[in-house]
Amino acid sequence: MSQSRTALVTGATAGIGAAFARHLARAGYDLVIVARDRARLEETAHGLANEFDVGAAVLPADLTTEDGRATVQERLRDTPVDLLVNNAGMSLNTPFLRSTTEGEERLLALNVHAVMALTLAALPGMVERRAGAVVNVSSVAGFGAGMPGSTYPASKAWVTNFSESVGLSVRPFGVRVMALCPGYVRTEFHDRAGINTSGTPDWLWLDAGSVVADGMADLRKGKYVSVPTWKYKVAAFGLKHIPRAIIHRVAPDVRGRIGRNDPQV
Repeated sequence: MSQSRTALVTGATAGIGAAFARHLARAGYDLVIVARDRARLEETAHGLANEFDVGAAVLPADLTTEDGRATVQERLRDTPVDLLVNNAGMSLNTPFLRSTTEGEERLLALNVHAVMALTLAALPGMVERRAGAVVNVSSVAGFGAGMPGSTYPASKAWVTNFSESVGLSVRPFGVRVMALCPGYVRTEFHDRAGINTSGTPDWLWLDAGSVVADGMADLRKGKYVSVPTWKYKVAAFGLKHIPRAIIHRVAPDVRGRIGRNDPQV
């Protein structure tokens, strides 16, 4: 009888994180699911355990805080996992000139610091065992500055480059690290950030389950960066290779959001 595999998934109660939890449970992984809301975690874990007959442990933690990150780091160091999915992330529906240091630091804490800290907690054990994988959920937005005034793409650019670089360093030890870079996905993400997506065409939206399936297929293929669907592969290519001046000209004008009396940069 084969030994069971374990995956730890952050932001596992909604959106891409919930889709990862279902996909992995269906594949027979025991789960450790992480989010802030204990009640919602327990409800999610109960449902997964009953439906797929797998272990589903909950680990409440606010990854924007040092204590929350330390809780998950300790779990990863003390009890090895076969797969870590760093999915938890956030955006700010605020142009940089109207933002606050506190808000920007929370974004960096979740999108950058948590990804770095949890990956570093998991990788040494994986390298020692010569097996394991980390998937860091990034975004196609990280390939270019197409959202003037938003620091979200910058944080995701870090996630993608970090994942590729670390992935190259651990590949000789049989360990994989991959950045998953979807486009618009139908989740709670935009609603939580207060972002109005009513003008986004239907054809641009992706299904979370399909994103996860494509990402896991790319992980098995050994890719360092996964961009689901041909339309976002084209978008990623354009953001990386079209001259910056063209991208800047077609980027949205955000002066109305910043305000007439704010400094122009």
